[in-house]
This record gives sequence, C-alpha cells and structure tokens, in this order.
Amino acid sequence: MNWFFPVSKSSGSLSPLTSLQQQKQRQIDSLKAAHSSITEIQKDVEYRLPFTINNLTISINILLPPQFPQEKPVVSVYPPIRHHIMDKQGEYVTSPLINNFTMHSDLGKIIQCVLDEFWKNPPVLIPGSTPFPYLYGTPGGRPPYISQGFPFLPSYPSQETNRSVPVTETVPPPAQNFPAAKPAAPSYGLITDLPLPVPVTESHSQMGLNGFSYKMPDVPEVFPELSELSVSQLSDMNDQEDVLLKQFVNLPQLKQVIADKDSLVQSIEELAKKNLQLEPVLETKRQAVLDKYEQLLHMKAAFEKKMQRQHELSESCSASALQARLKVAAHEAEEESDAIAEDFLEGKIEIDDFLSSFMEKRMSCHCRRAKEEKLQQLITMHSQYHAVL
Repeated sequence: MNWFFPVSKSSGSLSPLTSLQQQKQRQIDSLKAAHSSITEIQKDVEYRLPFTINNLTISINILLPPQFPQEKPVVSVYPPIRHHIMDKQGEYVTSPLINNFTMHSDLGKIIQCVLDEFWKNPPVLIPGSTPFPYLYGTPGGRPPYISQGFPFLPSYPSQETNRSVPVTETVPPPAQNFPAAKPAAPSYGLITDLPLPVPVTESHSQMGLNGFSYKMPDVPEVFPELSELSVSQLSDMNDQEDVLLKQFVNLPQLKQVIADKDSLVQSIEELAKKNLQLEPVLETKRQAVLDKYEQLLHMKAAFEKKMQRQHELSESCSASALQARLKVAAHEAEEESDAIAEDFLEGKIEIDDFLSSFMEKRMSCHCRRAKEEKLQQLITMHSQYHAVL
C-alpha cells in the first residue's frame, strides 16, 4: 500500500535539514558573541547592529535567507552612505567578504571587519538622506526604511513634506501708560535707552559701556570771572586749594554735568523698577517654555519608540520572512501527516478518523508548499527587475 500511504520519513532523512539548522545556529551564535549590542528583529532571520561614528548613527541590517548559510546573507545599512564597500545607492554592503560568503565563513568576524573598515575610512551621509526618518517627511521620496523585497504589497505612503504651521497673532496687552517700545539692547548691556539732557553730536561724544554716548559741555576759552583778577590774585588762588575748588565748583559747566548725572541716575532707577515689575511675567513665560520643552522631549521619545516598533513589525512581514515561515509550517504539516499514517498502520486510530485528519494535514502541507514556491517566484522576479534597473 505504498502507493496510497507514502513511506514515513525516518529520522535519518531529516539530517540535512538538522545539519543546516545547526550550521545556521553556529553562525548566529558567532554573530551574537562578537557583537553584544546586536538586536534580534526576527529570530533566525533578521538582526540589526547600530553604531555611531563622527556623530552619525548608522544601523547595519543583517538578513539571513532561508537556505543560510548555503546562501550568503544580505547586509544593508541605514541611512544610505557613501563608502567604497557600498553599492551605488549606498544601501547594501558589497564587500568581498559578503559576496564570497560560504558555509565555512564566520559571520561575526565578517561584520566586525565591516565595522573596522567603517572606522578606518569613516562613511559620508548621502545628500538628501537624514539619520532620523519620519520627522516631517522622507528624504528624497524614498521609504524611510529599506525595503526587504516585498513586491506584492504597496509601499508605505510617504508623509506630508510640507506641513503648514498655524500662526496665531499676538494680541497686544492693554496700554499701561508705558513709554513706547525701545530697540533691543546690545549683547553687553541691559539698558536700552536713557534720556540724555544734552544733545549728542559726533564731534565731542564719549561712548559708554552700553553703546550710548554723552556729550560733555564745551569748555570756554576765556573765563570772565577770572579775567578781572590780577596775577597776584590768581597766584594766591592757585596756592589756596579750597578757594580754587570753590571757584571750580561754581563753574556752570560742572553744574551742568552734575545735573545731567542726577537726571541719568533717576532715569536708571525708574527703568530698574519697571524691569522688576516685569520679572514675574518673564519668569512665568520662562517656566512655560521649559514645560513645553520637556513635553517635546517626552513626545519625541515616544514617537521614536513607536516608529521603531512599526519598523520592526513591518520588517517581520518581509517576503523572505514569510517564505521561511511557510517552509517551516509545510514541514511541520508533513511530519504531522506522517505521524497520523504511522498511528493508522499500527491500529491506533480508525479509518474514518485517519482519512479526515490525514487529508487535512496533507492538504495544508501542499497548500503551504505552493504558496512558498509562488512567493519564491515573486522574490526572484522582484530581484531581477531591480537588477535591470
């Protein structure tokens, strides 16, 4: 009855698959041992290794095909970079170590050699790309994450590149009998305007620390009150310091300077009082800005976490991952049908139960194999199409 019940596969027939899985697991263990910061996106299928060089964070994506290590791995980077071991688009690593990968190669050491090459010759970010995708748009219209060969699904719609930011007009506060707004103060002073009682000219002005000038009163060539004194009186005045100081204090020019100084001090005091009145408002607005900034940091962290999660979920549904799952599921269905046939031959189950369960498992196995083969054809067509481009 071998024509009706296929001969069950012995444990020896599964040795090639078991051997392939063991070799694949050794390569994965070598990769994890060589790079402790590596992240497992999908078990035994995809891994990601981030690293930072010259303030540029780059992620190395390692995709293991279903027949790995008989097939070479696909190593890509994001964002796209310029380097002599990268392809023209700056997405896939074309190092000879990757292209000549065999079952006897060491994947962990190969990735370490790629990192050493990046450290020795730092890569350059391709113009138009950004190390943080999905902020306000995608660079150059390309998907924010590298496609892993998913030809039968539409690409993720690009986000809006031009977002209009609403601008609200600032309503002026009610008038409080304050003077008109003054120009912004220079970086080295806080006082923006001071009333100067003496007109300012460019000829005899002295520049102050706050950028404003004050014109000293003109000194006359002749003092009428001294011209009437004799030489002996002038000599006596010169010898008597108190008389000379009294004469000097009574000069109208000095009185003008003293009056200007008093007026200036009064103006500074009034301006300081106004600044103190505005201090609570300024402190309130400053605290509001700090709160908004902290809220922005929290929202940015949540956004990056959600985008990372979205990226992991989208990549877990890649064509290669689906093909690997279908292959494993077909193999499991085949083993279950073989086990049912063995039980029937040993008389453990009735023929009606055997027919229903056996046919169900066999049908499931063949359907999964057909889907896996069709998916392989789509992947091949997709790769050939991109190779022509």
